[in-house]
Amino acid sequence: MPKIFITRQLPESAIAKLRDSFEVDMWPYEDQPIPKGELLNRVESADAILSMLTETIDEEVFLKGKQLKVVANMAVGFDNIDVEAAKKHNVIVTNTPEVLNETTADLTFALLLATARRIPEAVDFVKENKWSTWSPFLMAGSDVHHKTLGIVGMGNIGQAVAKRATGFNMNILYHNRSRKREAEQELGVQYAEFDDLIKQSDFVVCMTPLTDETKNMFNDDVFKKMKDAAIFINSSRGGVVVEEDLYQALINGDIKAAGLDVFKDEPISSDHPLLELSQVVALPHIGSASVDTRMKMIELAVDNISRVLNGEEPVTPVY
Repeated sequence: MPKIFITRQLPESAIAKLRDSFEVDMWPYEDQPIPKGELLNRVESADAILSMLTETIDEEVFLKGKQLKVVANMAVGFDNIDVEAAKKHNVIVTNTPEVLNETTADLTFALLLATARRIPEAVDFVKENKWSTWSPFLMAGSDVHHKTLGIVGMGNIGQAVAKRATGFNMNILYHNRSRKREAEQELGVQYAEFDDLIKQSDFVVCMTPLTDETKNMFNDDVFKKMKDAAIFINSSRGGVVVEEDLYQALINGDIKAAGLDVFKDEPISSDHPLLELSQVVALPHIGSASVDTRMKMIELAVDNISRVLNGEEPVTPVY
């Protein structure tokens, strides 16, 4: 009977379909990533891996898992997987696109609003008993309505963010490797070259995947081109930002604030320099973290594994 290894504890109801047809081995902790050595031990007899973005699935894993036929990543991104190594070893890689578009867009826009209107600061202000009176500019933030939003990366999630922005009557610019003509017609968004978008936007939202091309794309040079009142939002991947440059941009007043759901090395510790700054709103990578969406992601990963092990084409192959 084919064997599946799941790298994090998932609800039994979500993986019942796998247990009906396959042998299932599951790491017994929900909140602890599996150590690499333990992953290598478990994968040795596995035909499939249901992985999280916390696992590095590389050449070493494929060499150890000689029986592997499929790695189903429970994420849209797959920068944690060496896809070229997977191809070399004839292992199919799948991800979980589409099902989390709206949920991630919700979180992205919530992060934008929270940063612009200084909501976490205001909550702490009340809880710390600092609210002694009303004053004209107490916790005054930035308007969102009728401002210019620049979206870098106009995939499905980027377009879902744009839809939300239309309700705030925002002027929406976007930059992408290719023009999105349909989105331009349906949403009224305007294509802009990267430098033009950076210079014109009041809010810059990064929605790009992490690739060799996008790694460190938001750096000192880019932050210096932004408006000094601009707010930077990142809910894609931390590796697209040079965090030291972002910190300096905030300290120097090159930009006003930042809302971050992702970081280069996760999880970050409480002494991370960016957390020292009151104008930073930091979240623990929860873009798709609604119960409904996470269950849909598991369901899609399970379906991909079942189809591959039954000799069928997966629903959402990476290649």
